[in-house]
Amino acid sequence: MPPNQVDTIYPCPFSKGYGIPARQAWLLLKIFFIYRFISASLFVMLFFFRFGPMGLGAHDAQLYQFTSLGYLGISLLNAPFIFRRLASYTRLSQWFIFTDIVFITVLMHASGGVTSGVGGLLAISIAAAGLLIGGRCALLFAALASLAVLAEQVYDMQTHAFNLSSLNYSGLLGVTFFAIALISMILAQRVEQSASLAQRHAQTIVRLEELNRYIIQHLQSGIMIVDDQQFIVLSNYSALRLMGISESPTHLADVSSMLQHAFLLWNQSPEQDFAIIQLDNTEEIQVRFSSLTVENECLHMLLFEDISLHNQRLQQSKLASLGRLTASIAHEIRNPLSAISHAGQLLSEAPELKPVDLRLTRIIQTHCQRVNNIIEDILKLSRRNPSQKQKITLDQWLPAYVQEQNLGHAEHQQAFKLTFKQSELNAYIDPGHLKQILDNLCANALKYGQPELGSIKVEADMENNQPRIRVVDNGPGIDHEGLQHLFEPFFTTSRQGTGLGLYISKELAELNQAELSYAKNRNKSCFSLLLANADHVVIEI
Repeated sequence: MPPNQVDTIYPCPFSKGYGIPARQAWLLLKIFFIYRFISASLFVMLFFFRFGPMGLGAHDAQLYQFTSLGYLGISLLNAPFIFRRLASYTRLSQWFIFTDIVFITVLMHASGGVTSGVGGLLAISIAAAGLLIGGRCALLFAALASLAVLAEQVYDMQTHAFNLSSLNYSGLLGVTFFAIALISMILAQRVEQSASLAQRHAQTIVRLEELNRYIIQHLQSGIMIVDDQQFIVLSNYSALRLMGISESPTHLADVSSMLQHAFLLWNQSPEQDFAIIQLDNTEEIQVRFSSLTVENECLHMLLFEDISLHNQRLQQSKLASLGRLTASIAHEIRNPLSAISHAGQLLSEAPELKPVDLRLTRIIQTHCQRVNNIIEDILKLSRRNPSQKQKITLDQWLPAYVQEQNLGHAEHQQAFKLTFKQSELNAYIDPGHLKQILDNLCANALKYGQPELGSIKVEADMENNQPRIRVVDNGPGIDHEGLQHLFEPFFTTSRQGTGLGLYISKELAELNQAELSYAKNRNKSCFSLLLANADHVVIEI
């Protein structure tokens, strides 16, 4: 039985595709039990109190007496099995139909055969078989009823109890039984097809609802649906996270009084659909209001977004324009720079050049190379590719990266040492951008972190349910003045550096929804990269 049909009963072993909802099946069985009890009671009462026609038990009163009492007794004994469900539905329903055929046939014989009219009650039993059991089993019980009636007629013919003209009535009853069974089977097939179609539609609706729910809950933007009384109908995880609450509130006033005030202002002036809300933790978020009409019910949608993310997008747009400008300037500088470098190289090759002049040519070459490095970094910044984020298993990626770094810096004995403080770390980031960020951090650690005092530590752990990579060196760290300009472009404490490495790393981290920060760890310099958790990815829109 499929898992989504656990509440469906399949009572006919010959038609396994025909099922009845369990609740409906037991209700029909109880109704049929009540019908049986009433009919059995009437059989007994009409016979013993001599109500109605005197045809009941006219042929064999003693047989009728025992059969009617047995019919009533069996009906009463089956009551607890039905109402308390002490037995399976399939066995009870089949037992009911089978005993009906037996007892009604015997009562029919005791009352004078087919002409007594008692056999007509078998038609109700066959119709009940179509409803309670259905499928091909309805035809089977119709055949059993027809055989029972014919067997009763054959017995009468052998004993010469009744007139042989009643044989026609037996044939008509048999045809009636099969007609009722066929009609019930056809109706059951149509009901089954309709139920199957409805079930497929229900499964499709359930899948769409689950998909919609998943998309809404994993959106990067917060969504909250509110009715006219300001009661919250729905809120996704991002909305709760941005609002700094852990459980879904019931009323808009429970979220923020400023948000409620902005909502009331929007109701009064719908054209003012944008507001910036100051939270209790001094953070700001922006919210947009819009109306929704669903099934003649007016709802309101509140769309939340982190103001820092909004500012970040504006900043990225400005940086993109600045990048295009600097790229064009860099191209224009590279041409005369190449001419200066080439002229200095030719001048240094002159045989009559004095040592003092030769030193000047080396200065020219050194500074040309430095300017060229700055141009290369600027061009890399302007040609930055969009982030192609994917799931990265740090347990496998980091060991390969650290091994590559150690092989590339063989002059230092095990320059980098990897430590996992927690396993099964899955990050969501562009692998190329992650490598570029760590390359810059590791290069700075080798340059300023005094690797001769010990290996540079690369540590991986989890912080606030997010994977974190830390690069800890042995250097004295950055002073207070340097911290204020650490991630600014062109800031460097080295005469040979361009000051763009950490700036590019910071930009790449923000592009991947990661966070690059600096702190001192046990008087050692430590850069921390907090990554997005691949197991809790949000959908960006």
